This record gives sequence, C-alpha cells and structure tokens, in this order.
Amino acid sequence: MATQSPHVLVVDHSRVDCLVASIVLNSFNIRVTVAGGAMEALEFLDANNSHVDLILTDYCMPDMTGYDLLREVKESPRLKHIPVVITCTDVIPERIIECFEGGAEEYMIKPLKVSDVPRILSYM
Repeated sequence: MATQSPHVLVVDHSRVDCLVASIVLNSFNIRVTVAGGAMEALEFLDANNSHVDLILTDYCMPDMTGYDLLREVKESPRLKHIPVVITCTDVIPERIIECFEGGAEEYMIKPLKVSDVPRILSYM
C-alpha cells in the first residue's frame, strides 16, 4: 500500500510567499493547502477532516499573527498535536523566544528555501 505524501498547511497573506513555499514543498512531493490568513486556516482546520501534518505560518499577518494562530492550535485538544513552524522576514529575538515558548517547532527566515525542507520534514 502506498503511503500518502505529507500535507502542509501554508498560512500567509502574501501570495508570492505562498507560491514560493508551495513550489518548494511540492518539489519534495509534499501536498500543500494554502490559507491567506490565520482565520482562514482555522476555518479550514475546523471544517476539514483533511489530515494536516504541519502548519507553516507567517508571523506578520493582518488581523491575527502567526503567534496568535500558534496559540489557537496549541490550545485546541483536536489540533495541538500538529507541529507549527513560524516564518518571518525579521529576526527579533524576543519574538523568536515567544514563539518557541508558545510551542513552535521552528522559526525560519522567509522565503522558504529547498535547504529548509529536511528540517521541516523532521517535525512531521
């Protein structure tokens, strides 16, 4: 029986960053679902019985930050098992510490690169 390829939920308000992440992840045979923001991601996770192996979310988004999404996921008994990786263009030590303390697996600098994928795969 063939194993199903991993499924990553990419959350970012930037269409370009979503496209880059999708292309990079698809090149490793990873299925990608894109959400344009944290609320859309939470709606997808609530409405869908689709299995998600990892959430890759931007930190800086309007309405809800990636940290807010991380907190919602980690506080949900149904979702807290899903690993969350935060991406951002900024290196702000306090923010990075906050994300790790909140339960993030990783804090990566955008855009996603091919060399980042093995680390992401290790969290699934």
